[in-house]
Amino acid sequence: MAGFLIARTTPLSPDVAWRRLTDWAAHAAYVPLTTITVTTPPPTGEGTTFVARTGLGRLAFDDVMRVVRWEPPDATGPSSAGRCRLAKQGRVVTGWAEVEVGPRDGGCRVVWRGEVQPRGVPSAFRPMVAGSARWLYGRILDGLLGR
Repeated sequence: MAGFLIARTTPLSPDVAWRRLTDWAAHAAYVPLTTITVTTPPPTGEGTTFVARTGLGRLAFDDVMRVVRWEPPDATGPSSAGRCRLAKQGRVVTGWAEVEVGPRDGGCRVVWRGEVQPRGVPSAFRPMVAGSARWLYGRILDGLLGR
């Protein structure tokens, strides 16, 4: 699997950043040729599933994801950190992603890490896959945080 880690600071509160980052459908605005459908009823929590469909017409694939850890920040507490972990369960892309949101002077720090493995891609291409993942997830993160 190809691993990646992205960290950002933002003037947003942990609670606001969390709401933006866990609005799964909103991620599609920053992923080319992609729509996202949440396939479970609200509210979002452990067990929520959603599908990112990327491509054009018949040349498309589904990236199925499930929330396997859900610990929202406590907006009333002094340590308002939150964590969410996703398992990628699609036929084309497997792996996981984890988002952490924690307080920082005047805002918060967001760390997004994960591992992705497109099926059928040889391990020799891991550096290219990791670089692509960092670019794509960084684009999503910057867009959702309003950077």
